[in-house]
Amino acid sequence: MSQPDAPLFSIITPVFNASATLDETLASVRAQTRTDWEHLLIDDASSDNSRALLEAAAARDPRLRVIALSRRSGAARARNAGIRAARGRYIAFLDADDLWHPDKLARQKTVLETGAGLVFSSYRRIDASGRELGQVRAPALLDFDHALRGNAIGCLTAVYDTAIYGKTYMPDIPRRQDYGLWLDLLRRGGAAVGIEDSLADYRVRPNSLSSNKVRAALGTWQVLRDSGELGRISAAWHFGQYVAHALRKRL
Repeated sequence: MSQPDAPLFSIITPVFNASATLDETLASVRAQTRTDWEHLLIDDASSDNSRALLEAAAARDPRLRVIALSRRSGAARARNAGIRAARGRYIAFLDADDLWHPDKLARQKTVLETGAGLVFSSYRRIDASGRELGQVRAPALLDFDHALRGNAIGCLTAVYDTAIYGKTYMPDIPRRQDYGLWLDLLRRGGAAVGIEDSLADYRVRPNSLSSNKVRAALGTWQVLRDSGELGRISAAWHFGQYVAHALRKRL
């Protein structure tokens, strides 16, 4: 449970060698129309000047809290360190090179007030210069069975309510950790609520794990087996649905 004097939102951002994009990402959080948030910035043993930038930003704004990991731990462990330290009721995620639109938290708070435990939205895909490459549309509702067909929730748009789910952590796996978390939450019942409008910008990273389609597929298989708690036959069927959906998107 959140503390009496705690902020409403805890924003979790893992940081690794992100000095080129950090200022813009932090500015998008400061620009939120809601101000009742804390921003937990987990430096995953960066070798550039990311940590110095984080410390300087935190010195200017007490809502920012820097957690420095002593050795490279990976995105899942970095995010989980942030979740453990979070004081807010609502846990939100934002990577160090992505951006939020100013009304992102305000729009999601309105939906959370209806009793939704997990809220997400559509988002834009942008390149390194900020040019829009397209949009990823959020379904209006997403229950566990539909979530098994593939990850429809952009991590940079997701917020979950600890008053409903408690503090829930990402699985410690190499990729698709966010998908594992969504399945863990939705397996308990209810549905995630999607907001049709784009509320965030995802910066396409050519060398990211998610850009490697084979690795992404292997990650999806592992999540279905572990976080989905599916047997081999059921996981194979749902994995086939995931592959078919991925192929349809490219036709």
